[in-house]
Amino acid sequence: MIFAATVEFSWTAMLVSFSGYLLTLLLLRWVLLTRKESPTATVAWAMTIVLVPIIGGLLFLFFGVNRVDRRSELKEQSARSLRDQLEAHPEHQAGEYGEPAELVSTLMRLGERTGHCPPIRGNHVQILSDTNQTLGLIEQAIHQAEHSIHLEYYMWKQDRTGRRVRDLLIERARENIQVRFLYDALGSVFPNGKFLGPMRAAGIEVATAMPGATLREQWSINLRNHRKIVIVDGKVGFTGGMNIGDEYLGLTQERGFWRDTHLRVTGPVVHELQRVFAEDWFFATGRALTDPEKYPVIEMDGHVIAQVLDGGPTGTNNPLRTVLFAAINEAREQVLIASGYFIPPKPFVRAMETASLRGVRVALIVPGGSTYPWTMWAGRSYYETLLTAGVEIYEYQRGAFHAKTFTIDGCWSHVGSTNLDNRSLYLNFEAGISIHSREIAEKLEQDFENDIRDSKRIELETWNARSDWHVMGENVCRMFSPIL
Repeated sequence: MIFAATVEFSWTAMLVSFSGYLLTLLLLRWVLLTRKESPTATVAWAMTIVLVPIIGGLLFLFFGVNRVDRRSELKEQSARSLRDQLEAHPEHQAGEYGEPAELVSTLMRLGERTGHCPPIRGNHVQILSDTNQTLGLIEQAIHQAEHSIHLEYYMWKQDRTGRRVRDLLIERARENIQVRFLYDALGSVFPNGKFLGPMRAAGIEVATAMPGATLREQWSINLRNHRKIVIVDGKVGFTGGMNIGDEYLGLTQERGFWRDTHLRVTGPVVHELQRVFAEDWFFATGRALTDPEKYPVIEMDGHVIAQVLDGGPTGTNNPLRTVLFAAINEAREQVLIASGYFIPPKPFVRAMETASLRGVRVALIVPGGSTYPWTMWAGRSYYETLLTAGVEIYEYQRGAFHAKTFTIDGCWSHVGSTNLDNRSLYLNFEAGISIHSREIAEKLEQDFENDIRDSKRIELETWNARSDWHVMGENVCRMFSPIL
């Protein structure tokens, strides 16, 4: 019996070993045939599959397989279908950019050619650096709505703040205001009908962006809608980095003060924010928001040239990734970057390094602590390269740092939901607004310098004195940077 059990065990072990070997060969073939965009990631996945056959194979199936193309292709098809139904407004498109015309025209033209939005003139843009002020203005706009409110959020918490804003939306819906609410299924988790039920009962249309409820959808769980957009009556828009919840107002003890940047915009560019929402809504529900009421005639409300950039894992020319990369390369005086998460793709590391070496001031503010320490450690693995090139790096100390801004040469800025990390630049659906205005750039520069005063500067000599354990931890976390 012992011999029989031993033979049976041997056959079982051989079968498992053979299955693992076969799975390894099949997955290696898949890796080598499909992963063309990053040799480093290809090697990393190949080593993971070979060294840890079963577990590595499962990790690759969940995180390494490029399901982006098919899922995002469907979204792009729906967006094209909707854009064909929307009326263009060439009378608002900017022709002259003022000074410095070369830098701004290059970035604006690049955004138009890779995206779907031309630069729009005649807008008023307000920088919002205080989250309580931001939510106050959003609630004020909701109170004043006359016919429609559209909201799109990555995170909406079921706490006191989340319930307060929800109840305000319910109140307006009962007053015959059309309210539509689009949320990301992973960022905003509503496990039962207690939170959303009253919204639906009041007539609010609720939809899920990038759901993950079914097994098929869970294979695409890596693709998230990270946008934060509010449009009221098609005339007032908000976008930026702030979600809805107590912690984003600095009301939670564990997170403390919350630093974020948001925009309030009026003028013709709001049509483009409405377009982004309408495309996402069409993809989620199949219902087109093309009636003229959603796109009212908007008079010019200021002097700012603005351009909506919405990016996602569609095609090779992500407008956000392309324009932000070009902005660093085109800079002649200074590059100021604030990023709530920092795991920069290699081309961006090289761009910052090169800009600094040619005499451009490159300064970066990132969180000094993180809810996800592995992301912070992965980001820190790039510090030595950047510091050696002369890049200024500051870690924010006052509280949570979540702002996402770029300011170039005191004349061009970008504010939105995009972090300087792989997830924002390659996987998430993001949105923001690029702005040509010295006044706006000056305000963002002032905010940046204020944040520096609440930050600790990282010095190369001190950084190089850290322990080998820290270096090892950083490099281990860096190995997983494509999926963090």
